Amino acid sequence: MTAYGIAHLRPPAELPEDVFRYLERIQATLDPFGGKFVVHGSPVQVMEGDWPGALVVIEFPGLAAAHEWYDSAAYREILRLRADHIPGDLVIVEGCGPDHDSAAMAAAMRAAKATPIRG
Repeated sequence: MTAYGIAHLRPPAELPEDVFRYLERIQATLDPFGGKFVVHGSPVQVMEGDWPGALVVIEFPGLAAAHEWYDSAAYREILRLRADHIPGDLVIVEGCGPDHDSAAMAAAMRAAKATPIRG
């Protein structure tokens, strides 16, 4: 199942040289794990709520590949170049797949809510 690394970043007005070095090197850290950018700094059109900052979405062939990339020596070597200068949040999440049915999901959630917890 496809997985995604999603970052909500809040970059400063002026980016330091470290961030440019990070950007120059990150793709080489993704390649061995099948990672590719899906969204990378495109303008965010806020439809509801508040969204300060930028969005980055990286697609991976699966959760294992996403975790292996994040934990890899190559990525760890460059991580601080970004993280020390751009605050943000990063999550890894598995996609829902092409057969996802939100109505079936609601039914399962409703059933779980109705089932008493025995202790």
